[in-house]
Order: sequence, then structure tokens, then C-alpha cells
Amino acid sequence: MAGRVLLPPLLLLLALLCAQPSLCGTAPASSSQPVTARLAAKWPATPLLLEASEFIAEDGNEKFWQFLETVRELTVYKQGDSEYSYYNLILKKAGQFLSNLQINLLKFALSIRAYSPTVQMFQQIAADEPPPEGCSAFVVIHEKHTCKTNEIKKLLKKATKRPRPYLFKGDHKFPTVKEDGPVVVLYAEMGTKDFVKFHKILSEKAQKEEIVYVLRHYVQKPGSRKMYLSGYSVELAIKSTEYKAVDDTQVKGANETKEEEDEEEEEESDVQGFLFGKLKQIYPDLKNNLKKFKKHLIETTNNMEPLKVWELQDLSFQAAARVMSTPVYDALKVMKDIAQNFPIRASLHFMSQYFQLKRSLTRVTIDKEMRNEIEENQKHFHETLGIQPGEAHLFLNGLPIDLDFHDPFSILETLKLEGKVMHGLHELGIKEEILSKFMRLHIHPTDNSYALDIRHSSIVWINNVEQDHSYSTWPESYQELLRPTLPGVLQQIRRNLHNLVLFVDPVQEDTGDYMKVAELFYHYNVPLRIGIVFILNTKEEIDGNEDAGIALWRSFSYIAEEYDTFQAFTSIIKMYHEVRDGSVLTVDDVKDVLRSEYPNADIQSILGVHSEHDEGRKAGATFYKRSGLGPLPQVLFNGVPFNRDEMDVEELETVILQRIIDATKFFQRAVFMGLLNDHMNAIDFLMDQKNIVSRINPTVLGAERRYIPFRPTSVPFDVEDFSTFSFLDSQDKSAVISDNMKYLTAKDEDTVYAVTIWIIADFDKPSGRRLLSNALKSLKTSSHTRLGILNNPSSKIKESNTAIARGILSAFLTQNNSNLKSFLSKLSKEETAKSLAAGTKITKFLIPGMDGNTFEKKYNTLGLDLIKTHQMFCQEVLKLLPGQMAVMSNGRVLGPLDENEFYAEDFDLLEKITYSTSAEKIKALVKEMGNSSKSGSDLIMKIDSLLSSLPKTETRQDVELLKEQHSVVKVDPQQNEPFYDVIAIVDPLTREAQKMSHLLIVLRDVINMKLRLFLNCKSKLSELPLKSFYRFVLEPELSYGINKHLPSEPVAKFLELPESPLLTLNMITPESWLVEAVNSSCDLDNIHLQEVKGAVIAEYELEYILLEGHCFDVTTGQPPRGLQFTLGTKNNPVMVDTIVMANLGYFQLKANPGAWTLRLRKGRSEEIYQVFSHEGTDSVADLTDIIVVLNNFRSKIIKVQVQKKPDKMNEDLLTDGTGKYGNLESVTRFSEEIPTEEKEKKSDILNIFSVASGHLYERFLRLIFPQNYDAFCPTSYKNTS
Repeated sequence: MAGRVLLPPLLLLLALLCAQPSLCGTAPASSSQPVTARLAAKWPATPLLLEASEFIAEDGNEKFWQFLETVRELTVYKQGDSEYSYYNLILKKAGQFLSNLQINLLKFALSIRAYSPTVQMFQQIAADEPPPEGCSAFVVIHEKHTCKTNEIKKLLKKATKRPRPYLFKGDHKFPTVKEDGPVVVLYAEMGTKDFVKFHKILSEKAQKEEIVYVLRHYVQKPGSRKMYLSGYSVELAIKSTEYKAVDDTQVKGANETKEEEDEEEEEESDVQGFLFGKLKQIYPDLKNNLKKFKKHLIETTNNMEPLKVWELQDLSFQAAARVMSTPVYDALKVMKDIAQNFPIRASLHFMSQYFQLKRSLTRVTIDKEMRNEIEENQKHFHETLGIQPGEAHLFLNGLPIDLDFHDPFSILETLKLEGKVMHGLHELGIKEEILSKFMRLHIHPTDNSYALDIRHSSIVWINNVEQDHSYSTWPESYQELLRPTLPGVLQQIRRNLHNLVLFVDPVQEDTGDYMKVAELFYHYNVPLRIGIVFILNTKEEIDGNEDAGIALWRSFSYIAEEYDTFQAFTSIIKMYHEVRDGSVLTVDDVKDVLRSEYPNADIQSILGVHSEHDEGRKAGATFYKRSGLGPLPQVLFNGVPFNRDEMDVEELETVILQRIIDATKFFQRAVFMGLLNDHMNAIDFLMDQKNIVSRINPTVLGAERRYIPFRPTSVPFDVEDFSTFSFLDSQDKSAVISDNMKYLTAKDEDTVYAVTIWIIADFDKPSGRRLLSNALKSLKTSSHTRLGILNNPSSKIKESNTAIARGILSAFLTQNNSNLKSFLSKLSKEETAKSLAAGTKITKFLIPGMDGNTFEKKYNTLGLDLIKTHQMFCQEVLKLLPGQMAVMSNGRVLGPLDENEFYAEDFDLLEKITYSTSAEKIKALVKEMGNSSKSGSDLIMKIDSLLSSLPKTETRQDVELLKEQHSVVKVDPQQNEPFYDVIAIVDPLTREAQKMSHLLIVLRDVINMKLRLFLNCKSKLSELPLKSFYRFVLEPELSYGINKHLPSEPVAKFLELPESPLLTLNMITPESWLVEAVNSSCDLDNIHLQEVKGAVIAEYELEYILLEGHCFDVTTGQPPRGLQFTLGTKNNPVMVDTIVMANLGYFQLKANPGAWTLRLRKGRSEEIYQVFSHEGTDSVADLTDIIVVLNNFRSKIIKVQVQKKPDKMNEDLLTDGTGKYGNLESVTRFSEEIPTEEKEKKSDILNIFSVASGHLYERFLRLIFPQNYDAFCPTSYKNTS
């Protein structure tokens, strides 16, 4: 009690003494020892300049090479200046190509070393070459190496006769149009003199298109300095000692010894920021009081009294009240301090950074208004988003960020993508609320399974579920779909819900197999409507006695007319039963069935030239051509074409049944939601869906899409000024072309058009004129499209070979809309081209109403610069070769196109897809802004190109708070700048709050952020919500020490820790990291600070980044249990190996940044199996070896499909080929095979096998054998299943 009586005067003394900095520390500290933990990469620190270049490379290959030119010899500054100055110089150089937001993201990326694995990946590839001795830079030209520039010419001479090197997706290729020359790979460190030597020669050759120039980073002598990482968390958990025996005598002795040591060391040590040694020297008469005060501080810091149950109940609300009572700027810091140091903040008095004595959380009064507001918001969130009290959620521009799944590296990627859109929209003049609306638009296709409209007369329907008598007993109501059934049972409803259409050529070899599958489904009364489209010879002069296909069609028509369609179908099946294996249908096969089944039929009148049964023969071929479907045969289910993998006849039955089951779920949902009722026709309902198109064109509908970015130019350029245009970069070239483009529309209306289509072709060639003619046909019926043209000449530009192109351009520049359409239609005709080639003047083709004088004057003065400008844009921006054709729709490039690849129907389809997917929604928002027709149409095109170019994201949530006054921490963004809209929902006393609070503090420094943090408190707690101390190692940018020479190492540091509890240190890293403690001053699983002398230091190392995958046998669909893979390089093919698990075919391999080759292990795996296909890898599908590139800190997951070799179909992987036991049985019999004498000799040896595989088991083994794990566990025994 004496200490407590003395406390007030001591606090008064404290207030007087704290004015002297020499007596009080600048931050609170504890008498207990600090605990620090840090994590280093396995590889040495990589140069920041190279990391910055990789950041810029993600923004575009052209920017990478522009940045490279500005930093060619930048490393010379590194020698004289401090690292801090060099770091700022790199940022300054990067600032020439990046916005302010991107510079902040670059600082953050360098802080977490996000691009170090990419640089290290190139270093590993270089090491595998290997580099010539003593070379700081070298080139590889088709397997030949040199580090002398004068040898390049000699090595290029016969380069094409040597194997072409494999190029990785992340390689930096010098921008050129042609890529068929010899490949020269330069390995060098950007910014060095040796690099400049090579780069000058190679870039000149690449510009002349003599070579393909590829740059890969290579540092000859990597520094010895370790690279310490961030982006992970460290936890000090308080261990339960309920069952742990502790030697009290040792503890007591240790405490006494410690008190003596404290007396000796109090000159240096401080307690809660007070230097008691100096205080006693200055105030010797207060020595006893100071001693009692010191004891009081130590006791309150080190003793954690357990809270009573009634003190726990409102603890979360009390923490929220503490946060809300703090000024906004410090609120996040206070929440972080409470959450990360909760065990000592809950029940103790503690000293804040202002040396004010704070009350424990249990004594904080809860504001009633705050509690009511929290409860109202919680009810709202539960009703709208299903969020419960106490749950944590983070939303970035509406995107959910799951902190259990997302790490700082994936968050950086999200910030970059979002920032790109926001910056682009801001540049286009879109700001604040309207910008947020554009960000939340859903403009990506929800389903890539486009379906063909099957309401066509050429389809011969074999049956009709709604009308045929055989289905008369089935119920008709759609409500039957909601009736529960057993799994896998097909629901029989008398509606045409499931429709199968076969497009077949009767004389193809495999047509009979497809027809037999159709018969099978009909025979077993499967609820499936079956239709056939016969694609036949359309020549009039060919009859059924010459062509088996026509013979089949006329026979089918005859039988259908005389009897019925089903009997005709049955007869066709019989005809195919006549066909021998490996043969095709013949006229004799048709005649044989007609004679046997219909002996009274006049075969000659049925099959002959004057047959009455030939009607509709051409309809199938016409429909097939119009549909745009690929090679025959084709199978469609409800209009959706099967891909080639699904067309295997043996698997077709299973695939169709699965499609029926999947479609049933779709119909059940539609019935339940009231979208489908008994008054609606099933076919019409299906064909009215958004994914239905009139033509299937893979070029238009394909998932892979390329977009040209548009941005406004600060200075207007004349599109006819070719010399200036040639110096612009790609984005400025795009801006100049788009700003100067003239358009043609269907009507002379001053309106905003949602779809902008550009035609790119050589209009002096027939193929270019056909493309223009098809576009004009489509435009006649279009109400959403405007049309522009770009000329891409095939040969050297001269007046003689550009007559039509100049005529088209002159007309665009001088004529009104209606005259322009008619004139272009005339110019696109072949007879016009022939007349012009014969010497007729173009003015002879002018149509009535055109302003002939203006046109002729423009035509004669146009010159060739405009066409040169167009050609340069086509080659350098669109990457088209001279004369190649393409079509652009709102910035999306489709091409290069083949001749006759794009018809009027394809333009219709392109308009429909562009309009329905994105342009319609963008147009609605642009109209809100009140833009004029020309500027509005341009804006739609540019916004569509920007938004559609981004990868598809998760669905954005509309998160709104009902009230924000008493329970929401608000941070407002800077004005007139694009900002991220961040909404955080978290209980301040949860594990999520420990991480989220620090993350939000970092984000506040990195990005311009509008933050709304709702404190989602959980009431009526019955136990302590947090039982650990926590640190999240993450900083907004690299920090440098006082001398500004070396960057400070990221470290997790724990101060003010209680001494009495037993603590255990846990590293919480991204899922794919395998880390290991390499150095520590004590047992990190049992840290007792009372027994520790000095600071507790833990050093960890990132040993491996895991490569994970799934493997399946394509034949059985099951995991190939026991199959083994190896991972290695060209020079060391087997570095690690693994085995495929029976559970989901899972496997994992330990790797580090680099390019690795995944192979089947030599032996039984390679003898029996071969790789069939793979996904998520970096190699093309037909490569025997699978190349996998690890170039970041995130997890890499691949999928591999294997297949047994034809001669090994009956072999079992787990036997040795002779029927004897294989790998797994050999493990069980291992001990039986050892002779008795050897058993006795080896009785003192312990054999341990880990009968499991995975990340967790690796950690367990490392705990058991921390020092000699790798020596103890050979590779083949680490993962044994």
C-alpha cells in the first residue's frame, strides 16, 4: 500500500522530470527483455534498380525499354552516393513513366521486395546456361555463348540452323513487329557499362529487324548482404502452464540474481521510459521513493491479473470506446496497440506515448449512443451482407479482401489494377462519385459459353418431348422440377428443356458413331429432344446415285413423307450398321437398306436427278456456314457447342448426361425465382438468354482479348504530320489517331454511339474491300455503331497503289454521312477497282449530291503522310504486318484476320457482344454526365477499352453504413485526386484486428484512401478474446538508418512484455512459404523472460516456396496413386521429387525462384505414364517437359493430366511389372527382408518414416530434427504416402 500512497507525489515529480529529455526515454519501454524476430530470403539482396524495372514492365513492355534507356549507366552513381540517395534517384527516374499513385505503389513494392523473386528467377536461368567465366555480361545466340561484342556477328551467321531457344512469358523482348529472326538473349545487369556495350549493338540490330533481342537480368557478383523480408506476422502466444511442471527454486534463485543484476545495470536500463540510475544521482534524498515507484511499475507491467467474468462481457465495446475517444489520426494506432498488446492492455494501467497514466480497458465507460449505433449497423449488415457481430471484413472499392487468403503481395496486385483504372478514368476527366460508379460496373461476360440460336428450319428434329405420344404420361408443369429426387436421377417432364443438335456430314468416317449415340438416348426415353443438321453437297448436277450423302438425304425425306420421321431415323441407323469399321457410308449401303426395308420403293426415282425428295438439301449447308461453327462433326446442347475434348464418342454419353444434370439446376433456379412458368415455351425461354447469338465466331467470342489503351494528349497533334507522329510513344499515337478519326453512321443523327468499330485493311486489295463491304452491310441495320477506317498498305506506299485508300480517306474528310455511305459502297466493288487500275479518274465515280470540288481538291492534296501515319500505327501499336487485316471494337483488337474470315453477320455479332457486355452500361453513365455526341462516343470507347482490359474480378459489394457518428473511424481522402474507397468492419479485440489495424495504417501512407472503419463489437464475452502479442511486419516504404547508408532491416519487435508467463513464438507467413529457424538465443517454443539474459533474438530463413498441383488420369478421371514427379533444371534434372496423393491427386514440390522443369520420374512412372495436358504452367501444351516458372512470393498451383501409354494400359503403377509388390508394399516388408543377424546389429538404429505429405508434416519433422533434418531425411523419404 505504501507504493500506492506515494504514487500521486511521484507522478507530480514525474511531470517535472519529464521536461528533461535526459531523464525520460522518448518511448515507453519495459524492464523485461525485448523479443525480436526477422526473416531472410535464401538468396542475397537483389538490386533495387532491377526490381523497379520489373514493376514498370508490368505496366507495359514499351515502358520497360523506355525506362531502361534512361538508366543505362545509372549504377555509376551508386559508387559515390549513399544507398538512400541512389534509391531516391531510381524513384526519380521511374517518376518519368509513372503517376504519383504508381510511385507510392513502387515504394511499397520495393519495401516488401515483391519483385526480388522475378530478378532471382532470371539469375537462376542464367546460372543454368551457365555463364562464361569472368563475364559480367554475355549473350546466348542459339546455344552459343560469348561475352565479346565483336563475336556476335559471327555467331549470328548460322544461328538459324541451331535450335531456337525457349522464351519465357516474363522475358523482356525488344519491341519489334517481326519475331522470326535469330534470337539473341542478353544476360546483363541493367545500368552497368558492360550492359550498355551490348545493348547499343543489339538494339540497333533489333530495330532493323535482323534479330529478336531478349534481355534477362544477370548480376555477376551478387552482394553478400542478406535480404530481409516483410509481409508476414509474428505472434507471441501465452502458453497454458496448467500441466507444465516448473522448478520454483530455480525461478526464485533466478529472480534474486536478477534483482542484484538490475541494481548493477540500472545506469543503462530504463523502466517504462524512466532512467532510475540518473534520477537517484540527481535526487539522492528520494532514493527510497524512486525504488518503490520502480517496483510498482515493474509489478504492473509484469503481472497480468486474470479478469473477472463480469469484466469480460463488454470488453470489446470498451475497446471501441477507447478507440473512438482518440483523435482520428491516432485512432488506428490506438486500435493496433490494444489488439496487438491486448494481454497487458486489458487489465493494467499503462503509460502512453504522452506519459499519461491510462486506465485499463475494464474501467472505460461505454457511451450508450455508441452501443445503440453499433447494434443498428450490425442489424443492417446482417440483413444485407450476412455479416455477424464480431466478424471482420475488408472491402477495397467494393472488392472483398479476405485477410486469411490475401497477403501483402496479392493486395499490391489489387492496388495496382484498381489504381490503373482510377488513374485512367481520372485522366479522362471522370471524378469522385461518377468515377466510383464506373468502377463498380459489371462489364465482363458472366458466362463464356455462348450458344447458337437453334430455332432454324434446317434442323431435322427426330422427336418432340412436348408432342410425341411416347412422353404423354410425363407431367407438364415446370413445378415438377422442384420436387426432390435422388442424386443422378433425370427428371422426366414433358417440356423441351434439353435439346441436342448434331451437325454431320453423312460421308465422314465417325458420323455413324454419333448417330448411334443419338439412337441410344432416344431408345432409353431420356428427356432429350434430338435434332440433326445434314451438311450435303450443294451442286445441282450431282444426284443420289453418285453421292452417298445426297442418297441418304433423299431416302430420309422419302421415308419421313411416307411414314414418319422416327422411322426415317431408324432406317439411317441401319444404313450405318452396314458400314464396316474404318469405312464410310456408300450409295450401295443406302440402296441395300431401301431394298430390304422398303421393297416396293422405286429406288431410282428416290435417288435420281429428278427426285421429288430433294427439298431442303442445301438448307443444312447454308445454316452451317452462317453459324460459324468449326470442323464437322459438331454437337450442340441447348445451343452450346461441345469443345473438341468433349467430342470423344466413348465419352459423349457421359458428357451429355452431365449437361442435362447441369441444365436441370439452371431451370430449377429459374422456376424458383419465378422467371419460368407454365405459360412459357421452353425453347423460347432458352433462346432469349443473354448468351444466345446468331453466329459462333471464336475470334469474336474468344476469352483471350487484347485492348489498346487510350489517354488524352496534353498537346493536340495533326494526324498528317508524320515526322512528329513517329516520335510519339504508343499511347500518344493511339490518342492522336482516336482524336482525329472520322466516322460513318447508319443515320444522320447527332447522337451518342455506344460501339465504335475501326476497320484495318489494305483497301487497294480485294480482301480489304470485301471487309469494308461486309462492314457497310452490317451498318445498314445498326443503331449503336459508328465506323472508322485505318489503311494498312501491303507494299511500299506510292500514289499509284493507294488510289482507293486515298479516295476513302478524302471522302471521310469532306463528305456528309449519307453521301459517304453510297460512295464507299461504290468504291468497295471490284469493277470500280478494275476501272481505276485501267486509268479511270476517281471523280468519275462520284455520286449525286457529293461536293465534288471539295473532294477532288482534298484527293489531290492529301499526300501520303496520312497513310504512312496509319501504317505506323498498325505496325507499332496494333502489331500488324503490312497488309494484314483487323477489326477494332471499342479498343478491342480482333486480328490479324484471314481472308473471308469476317462477314456482315460477324459485325452484327461483334456489335451485340460489345453493346450487351459493356457499352450499354457505360453509355448510360456517360449520358448522365451530359457529353455531346462526338465527345460522348469517344469517351465510351476509351472507358470501355480501359475497363474491359482488366482481368475479371470478384463481384463488388455495395457496402453502406446506416450511421457513422459514434462507431465509425473516418479518414477522408485528399481532394481532386482519385481515391480508394475502403470499408473495414472489425471487432477491435480479434485476431483480424491485430493484422487489419496495422495494414490500414500502412495503406493510409501508400494510397489516397477514403476509410470507413466500423467497430463491429461482439457483446457478452465469456473468455479473453486474445491471448497473444502480435506484430505484422510491413512498412509503406524502405526506411534507412541515421547514416542513410543501408536500408533498415524489417523486424518484428516486442517490448513491454510481462516476465511471468511462458511464451511461444509463431511465424505466420503466406501459405506457400516454408520457413525455418536458423538462429535463436533460446527455445522459441518456451520463452520465459524471467530466465532469459539479454534480448531474445530469432532469425528465420525462407527455405522454399512451395509449388503445388493436382494430377489426374484422363482415362479414369482418378488420381494416379503413387505416380512420382521430379523437379529440376537443364543441368540438374532431379533436385526434388514428390508423389501424387490419392486424395484429390494433390502433390507439392519445394522450390525457389527460377525456371524449373517438371518431369515424370524415371522408372515405373515414366514407363507407364505420359503427360497428356497441363494448366497453370509456363510451357506450351505440346512440350514433353513441363516448364514451371516461380517468379513471385505467391503460391503457384498447376494441374497436370496424365495418360497411360497404349502398351501399358493394364499395368499397375504400384507393382513392379512382374506381379510382385511395388513401392508401398516394399516399405511394409522392409523389416522382413533384413536377415536376423543384421537386425540384431542394427537394433540401436531408429528408422522413422513420415507416412504423410504436406507443408504441415514438413514443419513437424523440422521440429523433431531441427539441426539435421535434411541429412536425416533423404528426399525420397520426406514425402511417402
